Amino acid sequence: MRFVQIIPKLPEESYNMRILGIDPGTGILGFGVIDNHRGKSKLVDAGVIRTPVKEDDAVRLQTIFDELTDIITQTKPEVMSVEKLFFSRNVTTAMTVSQARGVVLLCGMQAGLKIYEYTPMQIKQATTGYGKADKKQMQEMVRVHLGLKVIPKPDDAADALAAAITHSMTMNLG
Repeated sequence: MRFVQIIPKLPEESYNMRILGIDPGTGILGFGVIDNHRGKSKLVDAGVIRTPVKEDDAVRLQTIFDELTDIITQTKPEVMSVEKLFFSRNVTTAMTVSQARGVVLLCGMQAGLKIYEYTPMQIKQATTGYGKADKKQMQEMVRVHLGLKVIPKPDDAADALAAAITHSMTMNLG
């Protein structure tokens, strides 16, 4: 399920970097691709990879691998920005999300991407200026950063875009 059509990669001189942001999950994995040009970010593609709850874990992870590999092939990012699993009260959920993160990291490595990881607090700080911002504040700032008329949906796609924006902003500081 995609938010927009893929924008073809522009000539090298017209952007600094294409970044793939990931909000890991097994049932729903959010992805967002942005181009960064002179400190400004532009939406390329965003959406989610969904896997059926009743599927075997191995089948779900294979689906994530296959779909994410296709997204990387189509959008051609240089780097991947992944949200770190910070804390979970539910051990089972934490384990399945960790498995999905492992698949994400493997996809990135096999595609030759540089991989950066950010905590939820770092992502909130970068996108809103406040590390404890709520989800609505963060999603609104994703909309503003990308110059969109509406907040990207579903939430997982907006969260993945926030991860990409975080790397974009971090990169521009250095």
